[in-house]
Amino acid sequence: MIIMSVDLGKARTGIAVSDKSESFAFPKTVITEYHTDKLVEKIAELSKEYEAELIVVGYPKNMDGSIGSRALECKEIAEKIEEISGKEIIMWDERCTTLSAHTALNSTDTRGKKRKAVVDAVAAVIILEDYLNFRKNNK
Repeated sequence: MIIMSVDLGKARTGIAVSDKSESFAFPKTVITEYHTDKLVEKIAELSKEYEAELIVVGYPKNMDGSIGSRALECKEIAEKIEEISGKEIIMWDERCTTLSAHTALNSTDTRGKKRKAVVDAVAAVIILEDYLNFRKNNK
């Protein structure tokens, strides 16, 4: 099954997609959109374009595991994505994924504008890899 992941941000949203065997996660794009309804439509269109059967949305819990205002916003957006796309949505704990993405980009010496352009897609890959590992280990 092809699974798409979404790392929602205030300005930029990263998108990653798995292969059919659910072995690999690939960064696909970063959507720059400030208007929630337009963002939801773009995500739904991409899920159709990539033939995703499931969408994993990053759930930014607080470090203590509690649910803050940003997590609630992401949950609301995810519900809109599910409604528009008709695809099942899984909310996935994304604590530290952006930090991990920056660490990965440090190791490849990606800096400046290029880094800003890809960090959200890399974070989406990390979210998806984590979810794929969970699926593989819990079948």
